[in-house]
Amino acid sequence: PSVLSMDNTGYCNDSFNSIRSSTSDEDMVEIAGSTLDFSNTEDVPPLDRDYGSGKTKAHVSVNGVPKLMDLLDEPVPGVGTYEDFNTIDWVREKSKDRDRHREITSKSKESTWALVNSVCDAFSGWLLMLLIGLMSGALAGGIDISAHWMTDLKEGVCLNGFWFNHEHCCWTSNETTFQERDKCPQWKSWAELIIGTTEGPFAYIMNYLMYVCWALLFSFLAVTLVRAFAPYACGSGIPEIKTILSGFIIRGYLGKWTLVIKTITLVLAVSSGLSLGKEGPLVHVACCCGNILCHLFTKYRKNEAKRREVLSAAAAVGVSVAFGAPIGGVLFSLEEVSYYFPLKTLWRSFFAALVAAFTLRSINPFGNSRLVLFYVEFHTPWHLLELVPFILLGIFGGIWGAFFIRANIAWCRRRKTTWLGHYPVLEVLVVTAVTAVVAFPNSYTRTSTSELISELFNDCGLLDSSKLCNYDNANVTKSSNELPDRPAGNDVYTAMWQLSLALVFKMLITVVTFGMKVPSGLFIPSMLAYYHHDWVIFRGWCSPGADCITPGLYAMVGAAACLGGVTRMTVSLVVIMFELTGGLEYIVPLMAAAMTSKWVADAIGREGIYEAHIRLNGYPFLEAKEEFSHKTLAMDVMRPRRSDPPLSVLTQDGMTVEDVETMITDTTYSGFPVVVSHESQRLVGFVLRRDLTISIDNARQRQDGIVSTSRVFFTEYTPPQPPNSPPPLKLRGIMDLSPFTVTDHTAMDIVVDIFRKLGLRQCLITHNGRLLGIITKKDILKHVAQIANRDPDSILFN
Repeated sequence: PSVLSMDNTGYCNDSFNSIRSSTSDEDMVEIAGSTLDFSNTEDVPPLDRDYGSGKTKAHVSVNGVPKLMDLLDEPVPGVGTYEDFNTIDWVREKSKDRDRHREITSKSKESTWALVNSVCDAFSGWLLMLLIGLMSGALAGGIDISAHWMTDLKEGVCLNGFWFNHEHCCWTSNETTFQERDKCPQWKSWAELIIGTTEGPFAYIMNYLMYVCWALLFSFLAVTLVRAFAPYACGSGIPEIKTILSGFIIRGYLGKWTLVIKTITLVLAVSSGLSLGKEGPLVHVACCCGNILCHLFTKYRKNEAKRREVLSAAAAVGVSVAFGAPIGGVLFSLEEVSYYFPLKTLWRSFFAALVAAFTLRSINPFGNSRLVLFYVEFHTPWHLLELVPFILLGIFGGIWGAFFIRANIAWCRRRKTTWLGHYPVLEVLVVTAVTAVVAFPNSYTRTSTSELISELFNDCGLLDSSKLCNYDNANVTKSSNELPDRPAGNDVYTAMWQLSLALVFKMLITVVTFGMKVPSGLFIPSMLAYYHHDWVIFRGWCSPGADCITPGLYAMVGAAACLGGVTRMTVSLVVIMFELTGGLEYIVPLMAAAMTSKWVADAIGREGIYEAHIRLNGYPFLEAKEEFSHKTLAMDVMRPRRSDPPLSVLTQDGMTVEDVETMITDTTYSGFPVVVSHESQRLVGFVLRRDLTISIDNARQRQDGIVSTSRVFFTEYTPPQPPNSPPPLKLRGIMDLSPFTVTDHTAMDIVVDIFRKLGLRQCLITHNGRLLGIITKKDILKHVAQIANRDPDSILFN
């Protein structure tokens, strides 16, 4: 087998050296081999953790096969669970849940205790949502407060208590002046503490050095912790969560170690001043909370499909706490990450996002009674002519989004294929050093991204000390609160070119930063327009004394356009933006910009950043948005092909235990069709390799007389055996009696639709009722890749 070295945004390659993937072309559903050296395998207990307790129910097939297996008339633990790096069978999981539900409902009529149990079962989903909301809200509050404090720590320290950030330190001080509201005797810069002065070149150099040293220390700690304890904690996590929600299993990706390390390193990465945001990683953190809390409830612990409903809601919670936008979070989960989103999940996501937002509001991490740092309120109406610049911003955002995706993917591919990928710690330190050295002289790049956005989104008032609001105050009368029109002061021009430099720098450095071995989300790119009252165009509608243009509005629309160009979100993005800013009047400009940026970006390249990373990492994700337009038939894609050896099948009554075990050891397939006999090839059912292995091992240990020569039966009744033969092994209970089948002349676009909408792992192909071949999810992904002229072997898993 070829060894594929894994080194990319999703999987940081230090914890596992290689993943073996069989390259033979006739394999069915492969199992990614077991060369995974996990330091954290116990992270997510596999569903079959209660081996040997004998309490787990055997898999109940779709049309209600006998529930108990015939081994010792009791279920075999572990049957019906999945290997790591495999796709779940949605149909089977939903069927298991329906059977469980039926059983509980029928029992509830028998006794009061069973009725109470039934009520608890119905209520458990809402209780779980409450817990996820509380836990995620609390963690997000902690992350916000710590990141704020550590960002300020790079510039100085508070003498009243080192745990106060700059703003809190100067709150109680009486010595602050209006012009210099952030200077108070209690807050000392590092130069003041070390060399005793704040003025002059030495003080500047001292502050510069300390800034760079702190930044390097934070990023070094972040990358070392990720590397040592939780390699899955790097990157934003959204591409992997999309893949997991589509039914893929990555054990440990949403486990407790990942949660702890991601929370700590996210604070460190944001505080180090790297050009990244905490929005994406907060979705990962919320999903980790959801996954861990699922283990408190049997209903979710033992059913992968139910668990994915919870994770969809958890993704909504993540956005709710990242942007303070509960409804935007629900729409984000629906539009961007979820694969299967029934109405019940919509209500539960809504409730969980509400609880999380309420928890965050109670913690009040920014001290402004808001859920976000950059809450703004403009109430100036916009003018119809302004739609033109808004649409231009949308076009700019779309071009920038498409450029960013191409540049970032090219850089990540380079990281995977060159020596760069072998030195993740060095890469992070070099990028941090460059960022810190370039960022310090420019006050707009020195502050944290949220503070910068806060300053850009806000409107200028008389009380603003920002350079952007430095207009000449010659004709301001003290009595009036109204701001007359004033020409721009020198500081505004300085601020404009500093911002332009900041924009170019942020653009370039983000391309390199997103996808490093630290938790990294996409920052919201931000831009500005500034007050220019005397242009000819504006004279028509600017009545003297009234505000003409709201610069903050342009920053907001620009940020939405850029984010839309990168992620291709539309509805959820607009809702997030107006929840974020409270600007209900500006829904139309935001909609215009978001839609334009999506159109422009789609015209340049079809994929958003998350889909591009999914493809880069080779995750088995069937994109629902892509149209399948080629005219091929199932027989063109199925295996075995004409030149291949025949399909490996089990017969319903003609094989011994030894024959079955030989077939298991000689092949890498995850399942085998069961037929009446090799001659007739009439289909009986489908058996998974894992279930077969577990059942045979269990029978050898617990059932007397089962030896290699014992006959294996998948039939309902076993015929009488010769007197001296060993007892037979009856395995009908683990067989799926209603596997999905299509005929060989079914069009491939229909087959692809069946796989997408039902979430199948495999589909059997028949001709006149006889078994011909099999199509797995991997075959479909390879086929789609071939049609798009991509390398079909880039699909690593499944």
